[in-house]
Amino acid sequence: MLSRRSLLAAAAATSLLPAWPAFSQEESVSPADLAEPGSLKDISLGKADAPVKVYEYASMTCTHCAAFSKNVFPTIKEKYIDTGKVLWTLREYPIDNLATAAFMLARCAGDDKYYAMVDVFFAQQDSWAFVDKAQVLPAMLQIARQAGFSQEKFDKCLSDTPLQQGINGVKERGATKFKVDGTPTFFINGKRFPGEMTLDEFTAAVDPLVK
Repeated sequence: MLSRRSLLAAAAATSLLPAWPAFSQEESVSPADLAEPGSLKDISLGKADAPVKVYEYASMTCTHCAAFSKNVFPTIKEKYIDTGKVLWTLREYPIDNLATAAFMLARCAGDDKYYAMVDVFFAQQDSWAFVDKAQVLPAMLQIARQAGFSQEKFDKCLSDTPLQQGINGVKERGATKFKVDGTPTFFINGKRFPGEMTLDEFTAAVDPLVK
């Protein structure tokens, strides 16, 4: 269970988070291993039989993740996901309790609203992740209300210990099995790409796989 105290402490520490390394290509992992279910079911965008499978490990309080979500991902979705070329799966890798709470709320919104909630949390990151401690929960509640949350549903979601453990399990599996050590980290058909990707870098990695 996430307590109010732990969330406020996370809010105070968020501004001290390090920046992750710039984009560089590293080793590959087995696509079959990546596709195996973890502690929570995957929520994906795109066609299941798409030729390219992308897994993104991200944290809601990661500024690089937010920049990618706002500046790069919309074009990727239009050009690759919506056209059936890429199956996209976001996996939770929270770097603090505040990020865990945001992911919990996205999960509680339901599969059909998960990515919309993630998009809003990233788009409005400055309004809840980097504010005075007293403003954190009200700001998160305001975002959750856009997805139909009541105060009761909001409080119940953040008290869901099994969900919290499941999200932490996704992170733990990413760290131990796939050597994820920063956010964002991408796997494209098993190839590991740590760091924030530009559209050109993503295109260079994916286009040879869909031609």
